[in-house]
This record gives sequence, C-alpha cells and structure tokens, in this order.
Amino acid sequence: MFESLKSMVEIPDLRKRILFTMGMLAVYRLGAFIPTPGINAQVFEQMFNQMGGSLFGLLAMFSGGSLRRLTVFALGIMPYITASIILQLLTVVSPHLEKLQKEGDLGRKKITDYTRWMTVGLSAFQAFGIAVALEKQTAAGAAIVMNPGPAFVFNTVLTLTTGSIFIMWLGEQITARGIGNGMSLLIFAGIVVGLPRAVGDIYEKVFQQHTWNFLILFLLLGFMLVIVGAIVFVERGERRIPIQYAKRVVGRRIMGGVSTHLPLKVNSGGVMPIIFAVSILTFPQTLNLFHLEQSGRVLVRYIGAGLTWFTKVFSYGEPLYALSYVILIIFFAHFYLSIVYNPDEVADNVRKQGGFMPGIRPGKRTADYLDDVLTKITWVGGFYLAIVALIPDIMLAGIHLNHLPTWMGAAWFDSHLPLWILHGMNVNFYFGGTSLLIVVGVAMDTVQQVEAQLIMRHYEGFLKKGRARGRRTT
Repeated sequence: MFESLKSMVEIPDLRKRILFTMGMLAVYRLGAFIPTPGINAQVFEQMFNQMGGSLFGLLAMFSGGSLRRLTVFALGIMPYITASIILQLLTVVSPHLEKLQKEGDLGRKKITDYTRWMTVGLSAFQAFGIAVALEKQTAAGAAIVMNPGPAFVFNTVLTLTTGSIFIMWLGEQITARGIGNGMSLLIFAGIVVGLPRAVGDIYEKVFQQHTWNFLILFLLLGFMLVIVGAIVFVERGERRIPIQYAKRVVGRRIMGGVSTHLPLKVNSGGVMPIIFAVSILTFPQTLNLFHLEQSGRVLVRYIGAGLTWFTKVFSYGEPLYALSYVILIIFFAHFYLSIVYNPDEVADNVRKQGGFMPGIRPGKRTADYLDDVLTKITWVGGFYLAIVALIPDIMLAGIHLNHLPTWMGAAWFDSHLPLWILHGMNVNFYFGGTSLLIVVGVAMDTVQQVEAQLIMRHYEGFLKKGRARGRRTT
C-alpha cells in the first residue's frame, strides 16, 4: 500500500493530475462560503431547517452545505445532473440525438454542448424559483430577503446561475486534466464535508447531552460498517454470462476458440433511480413554497390546497411516502436500465464477432435471454436500492404506521409496535441512502483509475490479489 502511494508521487504526470484535482476541489469548497447578496443568512438557515423534506433538502446534499447558507454555489451540480438525465431520456425518443450518440467523439461533443446549454436554462429556472419563493418566506417573524423586488430576483438569478456554470466548468476540467470523474468527485466532496458535522453531533449526544450511551454508539458504528460492506458487495456484484467464440482462419492465423464472459451488474442504474424517485416526490412540495392556496384565482387556490395535502401525506415517515418511494425506485431501476442497455444490440454484436452463449441460439433468443436475466437481477438491485434509501428515514423519523386509517389497523400498530419503529430513534444516519451510494461508488471509480495509471506505467497497483472494479457514474 505504502509502495503504491510512493509510486503515485514518483510519477510526474500522475502527481500533477492528483494535485490539479485537489486544487479544483479546494476552489469548489472556497466558493461554498461566498454568500449570495441580499439574504439574511441566519433567518434563511432557520427556514432551511424546517424544510428538509422539500427539494431544498435534496439539493443541499449535492451542494455540500452551500444551499444551507445560500452561497454562490447553492445550486451545486444538480442542474447538470438533471440536464444529463433529460438528454438521456430524450435519446430514446429523438432520432437526432440517437444518431449523434452513435457518431463517436464528434456526436458526444455535440450532446455535451446541448447538456451545457440545458444546464444554463435549468439553473436560471431554479434560481428564479428560489428567488421568488424566498421573497414570500419568513422565519421567526423575520424576512429572509432584506430588499425584495425585481433587482433582488435578477441579482439572485445571475449569481446562482453563474455559480452553477462555474461548477460545471470545474467538473469538466477535473475530468480532462485531473484524475477521476469530475462531476462525481464534486458530489463526493460536497457529501464528505458534512462528515465532521455528523461526528460532532454524535459527540454531543454521547458526551454532552448524554442522550446516548456507549452501547448505542458501538451498535450504530457497527451498523454503519455493515451497511458500507453490503453496499460495496452489491456494487461490485455482477452476473457473468459465458460466451464462447468459435475458431476461424484469417489468412494464416487461427483466431477465436476462446471462452469469456459478459458481466451484467446487479445495480446497473447506480444512484439514478433514487434521484428520479426523490425528485418526483419532492417536486409538489417545492411548488407548495409559492403558497398557491393564497392566490385570488379559484383554480390556482384549489391546486395549492392539493399540494398542501400532498406535502402532509407524503412527508418523511408517513407510510404512503415510504410505499411510493419503494415503488418509484424499483420502477426507475427498470426504466433506466431499458435506456442504457439494449439486449438486441449486445446480442447482435456478439453474433457479428462469431460468439455465442452455450445452449442459447444466436440472435433473438440471445437477446431474450439477456433481457430475462437483466430483469431478474434488476429486481434484486431495485429492492437493494429501496432498502438502502429508506434506512436513514427509518432511523430518523420511523414509519408512522399508526397514522394509517382505522380500518387498516392503526390502533393495532400503535399498541404492538415499538416506539422506535413508529417514531424513529432521532438518529441522523449520515452514511445512508443516496449519500453512501455516491461516496462508495465514486471512491471505487477513483481508485480504479489510479490503479490503471499505475499499472500502465509498470508499477504495482493498490490491490495485490485483484483489481478494483468501479461502477458507472453520471
């Protein structure tokens, strides 16, 4: 291990890449402390603490605390991720985008340009929504915006949009001149910076507030290690489909006749299904920030009342929220797989290369077999994502089964289930859900790229008995 770290320093190109990446991440963290003009930061943080279940809570995780203080980097990398997801979805229905995707580097550059422009539009739209919503918000009887009006809205849109574009540029620079995937590393950095706060919160509960004892602390730490190990195990898990290549004569050489395998990952969609699900569940809650129920128009007022009801029923801890969350994650796991993986194309490529799967006829039978295997393992991956995503919510707020209607057994749940299941343990399980998946996945990918750089230059890698296998990121 130490020899590998020494090798990283000895290789000039790798050393420059690592230092450049660390420098760009430092710039990213520096911008997280430059406040947006016109905002009362203390009042805004009070309001933010009351809105963890809205879209603000989702964006805060990706911004590394910038949204909590509403700095110039408050939007984080989320607009770029959203733009990338939209373009991936449009590729399925747009022949033009599908053609560009198959044109190699030139087509990918064109799609990247589309992603950049869409990021600008989404950033401006989100910044406008935040500015308009903040003008109507108060916390503890004090206004969040010191001087509301068109000038504040324009200034906020310009500031937040520029910050989002600069973050996008940082990510692209890290990808091109640094080590690892730039966008993923920015998300990784935004999540990891919250770790000291989580450690401080645990310290206060154990040593100052005495609400936890050492037994609870050790159990929580052990549970964290188990969850991390389980996620690493599943993220590296794959179903290997054997492929046999027939022998063929090319000139004077005999080629083929080898056996290999086609790896199919258990969790092909990564963290994308969770992001899709949370975005849908939090979007009505975010619209509710505009207080549509106070509008003078009858239709808009009814829509606002419906959004208020939705916010209440689908809040954290409610049974309908947990059920919808699980269903959406599993659905988007299958949906995202259908976008990024085409069994017909894979089967056709295997056939053209003279390969076949033992016991499976080439062509449509092979495609049907791959589709069947992918469907089965995606069910496993979807349930795995749902469990990991629900762990933080259950530990923090529990599942309020006693809020169900009387005919569904609310009284029975209230009298027979422990309080920690119904109301949670008030434990902010930091390493859980989306954050843990991103941290583990990005760490594995980065180690894999450093490993490849070392081996390419004839150095010993990090792993003596194997090779790091990362997962696909966005």
